[in-house]
Amino acid sequence: MEKYKIICTIFDQLKRLMKNIKEELYQNCKRFVEEKQKTVNQIISSNQNALQSETKSSVGDKHETGRAMLQLEMEKASQQFVSINEMQITLNRIPASNNSKNVGSGNLVLTTLFNYYISISIGEIVVEGKKYYAVSPSSPIGKILLGKQKGDKLIFNGKEFMIKDIY
Repeated sequence: MEKYKIICTIFDQLKRLMKNIKEELYQNCKRFVEEKQKTVNQIISSNQNALQSETKSSVGDKHETGRAMLQLEMEKASQQFVSINEMQITLNRIPASNNSKNVGSGNLVLTTLFNYYISISIGEIVVEGKKYYAVSPSSPIGKILLGKQKGDKLIFNGKEFMIKDIY
């Protein structure tokens, strides 16, 4: 009976640790999106100010070229803004607690190759000295992982790996 209590205690501690790691990964993703939003907003504001302060020069073609370049920059920033808003929506949809046995959004997936946080694609995040990869469910690796279970063997980029655990 004592061994059972010890095992249960260790299991509970591991669950709490994984919950804390998932929360840290989520916060990293959130900060990433906030920083991107801030940067794009600054670019849009700067370009709007430049467009408004652009005065007609004596060389008409040069003026029009400058305005056209600013317009292209505005369009590019607007596309980035839309992409960042989509990331924010995806983050907001991540369940606070996902105890599914199948990989889905919000899961921390530990494999024999890498560890993945199914959320948005921002790449490597280091938490407590360990590497995790925040990936979108629509990314190539995300598509492979979705719906899989602990113990499933998968192949990605010619490398075979197994899902060790899902949190």
